[in-house]
Amino acid sequence: MSDTETHLKQQYIGGQWVDSKGGKLHDVVNPATEEAASTVVLGTAADVDAAVAAAREAFKSWSQTTREERLALMGRIVEEYKKRGPDLARSMAAEMGAPVSFAGTAQVGAGIGGFLGTIEALKAFEFSEQHGANKVVYEPIGVVGMITPWNWPLNQIALKVAPALAAGNTMILKPSEECPGNAVIFAEILDAAGVPPGVFNLVQGDGPTVGNAISSHPGIEMVSFTGSTRAGILVAKAAADTVKRVHQELGGKSPNLVLPDADLGAVLPPTVQGVLVNTGQSCIAPTRILVHKDRKEEAVGVIKAMFDGTQVGDPSQEGGHIGPVVNKAQFDKIQGLIQSAIDEGATLETGGTGLPSNVNRGYFIKPTVFSGVTPDMRIAKEEVFGPVATIIEYDSIDEAVEIANDTEYGLSAVVSGDPAKAAEVAPKLRAGMVAVNNWGPAPGAPFGGYKQSGNGREGGLFGLKDFMEMKAISGIPA
Repeated sequence: MSDTETHLKQQYIGGQWVDSKGGKLHDVVNPATEEAASTVVLGTAADVDAAVAAAREAFKSWSQTTREERLALMGRIVEEYKKRGPDLARSMAAEMGAPVSFAGTAQVGAGIGGFLGTIEALKAFEFSEQHGANKVVYEPIGVVGMITPWNWPLNQIALKVAPALAAGNTMILKPSEECPGNAVIFAEILDAAGVPPGVFNLVQGDGPTVGNAISSHPGIEMVSFTGSTRAGILVAKAAADTVKRVHQELGGKSPNLVLPDADLGAVLPPTVQGVLVNTGQSCIAPTRILVHKDRKEEAVGVIKAMFDGTQVGDPSQEGGHIGPVVNKAQFDKIQGLIQSAIDEGATLETGGTGLPSNVNRGYFIKPTVFSGVTPDMRIAKEEVFGPVATIIEYDSIDEAVEIANDTEYGLSAVVSGDPAKAAEVAPKLRAGMVAVNNWGPAPGAPFGGYKQSGNGREGGLFGLKDFMEMKAISGIPA
């Protein structure tokens, strides 16, 4: 048995791999084979207590370190991380179904990017500012609890761990029990890089037990959560009694507003790609494609060709195909949403329910395109989290903006077309991020959303500030 397989059945607390206090073993299912990929321990509130004690002790010294010490440590983490890229990719392919080529580039790269962006922000960060007669200083917030999802697991871990380290905080990470292996390898990376004992702690477990223990713990000053809006509400309620800072990145239902005179053949492929990448399992996937009614047929042609040309296959094989969705619950939810669109009168252009023809097991979804979707349909309102695109027609730009904003979410939005015209539309969109002729997040820019997509920001300078406290000092010499 490899070290990583052993460590999956343990917790990393106080710089040591230790047995869980009363935890139970849980098989992680490979979504391509429906067989066990790995076995992880689901920990307990007692494990969280031990991790909090270690983090609080480590905070005394780590919070006093210099910028230079933190930068040096983060540089070592990046070097150790690069060595484990292939291990991380194989783990994600087996546990959450990201094809190994994609996992080794985009998924692994996103984690490195989170560290590199934070390193650059820390180099230039002003820890104190003079405002008139007053001095404002930025200080570590304390012990941070982190609860991360399975869809872009390393990205979400790095966007929390990197700024927490840079700010001088200590931390407890609970990764998703759907995809725990990469977090174990990540803990091994931090250990190899020489992160001091107790600064970073890993407690495996589920949301109702370990997630709730972190959210409600009086020894934790901040909880940073990425996941569904439903779970984020539970985290906020659990955190309310201790008045800790709650930092959330939640669901999305992003529009792709295609301008009436856009060159569809040029602008649609790079933006619609966001519905297919990672099998559609991205909170910023621009699934609601808004096209002018006179351009609908042309848009359908471009989008259908993209989806028909997308191969579905084994995530353990190299290649440009997409893999399965993460588990049976997600598969069943997506099948139900596809069927609801058919039942409500949308036009199925390609795809549909059932498995793709080249597979006979696993949680694979046919790349699916609907036209004739109206804003009141379930598929236009609920987050699908699969490779399903919906085409919605509009009459005028004002109507398009209204449809784009007609959602309880506000994480991101896309505008496809002339950038100068997009610049006039972008301020009208109620979303934390607007990308023009692109769908992904901009490196270093604040990542986060409006409305029920959460609060707080991650990435670069803005992420660093969100993991710090602000103190005003008055009455001292300037």
